[in-house]
Order: sequence, then C-alpha cells, then structure tokens
Amino acid sequence: MRATVIHAPHDIRVEEVPDAAIQRPEDAVVRVLRACICGSDLWAYRGEAERQPGQRIGHEFLGIVEETGSAVSGLKAGDLVVAPFMWSDGTCDYCSEGLYTSCVHGGFWGSVGFDGGQGEAVRVPHADGTLVKLPGAAVSDDRLLTGLLALSDVMGTGHHAALGAGVRKGSTVAVVGDGAVGLCGVLAAKRLGAERIIALGRHTARTDIAKLFGATDIVAERGEAAEAAVRELTGGQGAHAVIEAVGTEQSMRTAVNITRDGGAIGYVGVPHGSGTGLDLGVMFDRNITLRGGVAPVRAYIPELLEDVLSGAIDPAPVFDRAVSLDEVPDGYRAMDDRSALKVLIKP
Repeated sequence: MRATVIHAPHDIRVEEVPDAAIQRPEDAVVRVLRACICGSDLWAYRGEAERQPGQRIGHEFLGIVEETGSAVSGLKAGDLVVAPFMWSDGTCDYCSEGLYTSCVHGGFWGSVGFDGGQGEAVRVPHADGTLVKLPGAAVSDDRLLTGLLALSDVMGTGHHAALGAGVRKGSTVAVVGDGAVGLCGVLAAKRLGAERIIALGRHTARTDIAKLFGATDIVAERGEAAEAAVRELTGGQGAHAVIEAVGTEQSMRTAVNITRDGGAIGYVGVPHGSGTGLDLGVMFDRNITLRGGVAPVRAYIPELLEDVLSGAIDPAPVFDRAVSLDEVPDGYRAMDDRSALKVLIKP
C-alpha cells in the first residue's frame, strides 16, 4: 500500500510500504477515506521533533473497517469508523477514568513500527477500545464526513481546552492561537455557552472562521499590545477562561496576562522550543488555575458526535484545502508557509 513517511526535515514522501494487516487478535484494518495534516506534524517536518528516517506520520483519520482480529467483538467489516489520535484498550484504570491518553496499552499513530494515518490503510491496535462507529450514510455526505474527521483530534482538543479553562454559560473567553485547534476552541466555547469570545489572531481567513464559530471580538495585536487590548475589552479585568492553543513561551505568557483573577487557563498547545512562560508567584497571587495537556479525545467523541450529526456544530470549515495522497508533500509545504490552515487528505 502507499503511505506518507518522513525521511528528514522538509522531506516528506509518499511511498510503497507493507500492507496494513492483522497482527494481534485485538486488531482491525481500516481503509482510510479521510485523513489530514496536523499543526503538530509540522514540528517533525521542521526538524523540531525527532523522527527516524522512513517513519510513518499522521494521526487523524476515518475510514471503513476491512478486517477484524478474532478478539474484536464490537466492529465488523464495512463499518464506518473514526479513530482518535491515540489508540487505547478502553479497559485499563486510566481508560475507565476517561484518561485514554494514559492507557497502559496505548500508543500514538506513526510511532516506530506502527502505521500512520496519512496512508491508504491503518492497522488499529485494540480496535474495540479505540474506534468509534459512525453512521454508514455519512460516506455519501462529503461535508459531514469532513466535519466528522475533526473528531479525531482538533474538535476534541479544542473541547478539552474549553473544559480545562472552565468555560461555562455566560462566561468571557479568550483564545490564544488561530490554528485549527484554537478555532475549534472557539466553537467549543460557544457550544458550552460562553457569552463573549475574544479570538487572538491576525490572519483574516482564520479570524473569519473564528467569527463563524462564535467569536464576538478579534484582537490582531501580539504580546503586550494584545494583552492591553484584551484588558480594554474586559474592563481591565481579563477573561474568566483562556484557551492556550499554541505551546510557545510567549503564548503561555500572553494567556496568563489576559486571565482574570480567579480565572483558569486550558492549555493544549503542544509545548515546543520554549520554557514554561509561567511565573507561579503571579498565578498564586491572582488565583489562576492551569489545566490541560494532551486531550483524551476518545472520551469526548460520543457527545461531540451527536452535535456534529445534528448540525449543532460544524467544524468542517477548519479544513481549507484538500489534496490527494500523492499531493501530501505539497500539503505540508502549504501548512508550513501558512498558505493553508488545515489540509484534508483524500486517499
């Protein structure tokens, strides 16, 4: 089969690799219908996250089950399924508590020796605990299929940030980061009842999506200027809830400085090339809470799925470019130079 591999920084290729196949009784093989490129994939692409030459890449996909191992009981060939960005057994103590990302048998797509999502098919370990069935009719609805793909990562991650920030009905929310996760954070905040949502971003194509998703205010400034603008919009107090969806020292510093005393920050930006950006003394004095981390999206898919299917939320607009599998290297270049927000892959 064909799949995307990374050989070195800025060296992404689509190559022939061994076919995805059942290796353990708990496995399933999924033929990929939709996949995508994540902003976090760019850290490997830019050489800021180490990968072995020839390692698979990609962690967001949905598709059709083609084969199941003898121990798989909840799925059958022909089922349409979405995969969260990590696999999990669904039965360990962590999974039982909803923290699927800490599963004792879990792992990350594209790890050494495992398939990545940006290919024609994927071997799925612990298929019963990992995959979520979707209505088969969605196969013929391209817009819906695209929205459902967002459940594999960015919509659930934005929701995780909103929960960590304590977004509630009537609250004021600020979102640091105008990538797909930040925009889904706007959508999640709106879904949870936020009254005012301030999106920080300077790219019109992205801030237009933020407005579509429920942002009431846009702040284009950065650094201290952005902090001052948010303070001015909130009567000098700052936001009750702040979503941090970038992961740099500057973005975290901004998040702290625009949080209202007694407020909370939900952080989901993958930390890269930075210190913490945190002054615990400041957070202590101002009673600021910090929650977040890698999002256990498998826990959120069922409830978010209902809202996508009903049309209550539609994260599809975060995908602003579509490519074939052969064009994936072009997709990486487009996201790297910010000419694309999030690239959809149609194998």
